[in-house]
Amino acid sequence: MEASPIPIGSCSKEHEKIYKDWFTIADSGFFDYLSLSFNHFLAFLLISIMKSALLIDGDGRVTGNDATKFFAMSKLSRQELKQVWAIADSKRQGFLGLSEFIVAMQLVSLAQSGQEITSDVLKIDAENISVPVMEGLDALVNNKDSSHSTTNGEPETNGSSRPQVPTSNKWFTSKSSKKIPPSAVTSIVDGLKRLYYEKLKPLEVTYQFNDFVSPFLTNSDFDAKPMVMLLGQYSTGKTTFIKHLLRCDYPGAHIGPEPTTDRFVVVMSGPDERSIPGNTIAVQADLPFGGLTTFGGAFLSKFECSQMPHPLLDQITFVDTPGVLSGEKQRTQRSYDFTGVISWFAAKCDLILLLFDPHKLDISDEFKRVISSLRGNDDKIRVVLNKAHQVDTQQLMRVYGALMWSLGKVLNTPEVVRVYIGSFNDKHLNEATIGPLGQDLFEKEQDDLLKDLIDIPRKACDRRINEFVKRARAAKIHAYIISHLKKEMPAMMGKAKAQQRLIDNLEDEFGKVQREFHLPAGDFPSAEHYREVMKGYSIDKFEKLKPKMIQAVDDMLGHEIPELLRNFRNPYE
Repeated sequence: MEASPIPIGSCSKEHEKIYKDWFTIADSGFFDYLSLSFNHFLAFLLISIMKSALLIDGDGRVTGNDATKFFAMSKLSRQELKQVWAIADSKRQGFLGLSEFIVAMQLVSLAQSGQEITSDVLKIDAENISVPVMEGLDALVNNKDSSHSTTNGEPETNGSSRPQVPTSNKWFTSKSSKKIPPSAVTSIVDGLKRLYYEKLKPLEVTYQFNDFVSPFLTNSDFDAKPMVMLLGQYSTGKTTFIKHLLRCDYPGAHIGPEPTTDRFVVVMSGPDERSIPGNTIAVQADLPFGGLTTFGGAFLSKFECSQMPHPLLDQITFVDTPGVLSGEKQRTQRSYDFTGVISWFAAKCDLILLLFDPHKLDISDEFKRVISSLRGNDDKIRVVLNKAHQVDTQQLMRVYGALMWSLGKVLNTPEVVRVYIGSFNDKHLNEATIGPLGQDLFEKEQDDLLKDLIDIPRKACDRRINEFVKRARAAKIHAYIISHLKKEMPAMMGKAKAQQRLIDNLEDEFGKVQREFHLPAGDFPSAEHYREVMKGYSIDKFEKLKPKMIQAVDDMLGHEIPELLRNFRNPYE
């Protein structure tokens, strides 16, 4: 099994330079001045505008509006262009970066040559795909080359324009209270940032959502690559699994029969191979790990980031975790909140893999707590029965049954959890031991898991929307709970006793909030967790309910998010 990432626009150096020039023009916004009929007079006018004004937005994104005008020069039908966009924007971001733009241009070329457009068509030798014919584009490209070399005396670097920073990157650091203009939103993720900054974050700040539920979101939380977390007892093959997918070692990887991974290791893309300590990585604003500082220095000393250049890591980030050991003693020996850290990563991850091997099917006390901490993320969980080659076919059937029985006791869901069976390592499997049936089974199971992993980047934007909506609903319920407790406090005397009574009977208070506001019982947080956090607060200092803030979040969920999705859907639909 080899995890090859989705096509990202590989082509020859010569074609890449051409596509970069085209991408700059498509990203310029100049096509707002053109009608789709495109005649020589308007082209001359456009060239004059380029020379005198250079009104290029250069944000590195070709939006649907830009694409419809630029792609029209290919003279393909609307249905063909719809398919081109759907494949190029496979992540459903609502825009094309340079690599996606190259994919789109290659698809346009294949469509012009009469080939059917499918997601598999680029699996051929992409470097030999010719440049498509774009009617009327040559004049723009030639003039762009001459105008860029003389503008402001700033030449291009390596044949491409200087990278631009999207406006949205400044939203979370700006001290301005002005609303973000809609024109600054050029993708679904940008739209979510804007809605969070203007509608959801004020509600979270008012009711201390960051202390009770989850830290405030930052720019990097929205822009982070999809993450996959691996959980399991020691020596179930978590680190080997990552190495198997990467087909190479990564910095800091240690493998052995004893508990070798004693820390959380984030394996992600980087310019060179290196390991970065946890305290350093937690304060880097461009990485989504700032929230881990709440777990203290004891945890950060057991946390590190392993960076290396790899095409798979350009798409996915992996989180390797310490092996879960058995016994109550193991929990008390940890110097940090292990299950709390797992819960934090679970909320951020797109997929959670629980690894077992045939000789470690027992689920220890700590493993039960870890699985319980995944509550609310059940849809992300997949189970992997690793090292299945160590038993024969008859034993494998018994092991599988025992595993399902064990999982049924800790995963309180009516659905049957998906279990992948295989041996995810680079060792050659002995067919004489596992038999032809086992060999075929392992190959099919590994292919299924690989498809699940490859789908993660494509579903990342949908997942981000899903998590954002979940967070908004959780923030609303939190506001109702906090304001209700505030309302139950006396105005003058007996505040301490009243607070203790409310904390002791928190489940009943949750029930009152649920009935008053007609909220789903399953969306309410853990009363025990709230009880612990509440001890450090004076309920009397909480804010009363602010209906306007609640209404703003309701409008966001009911109208603005659906409108955002409509604005950045396939422009040819």
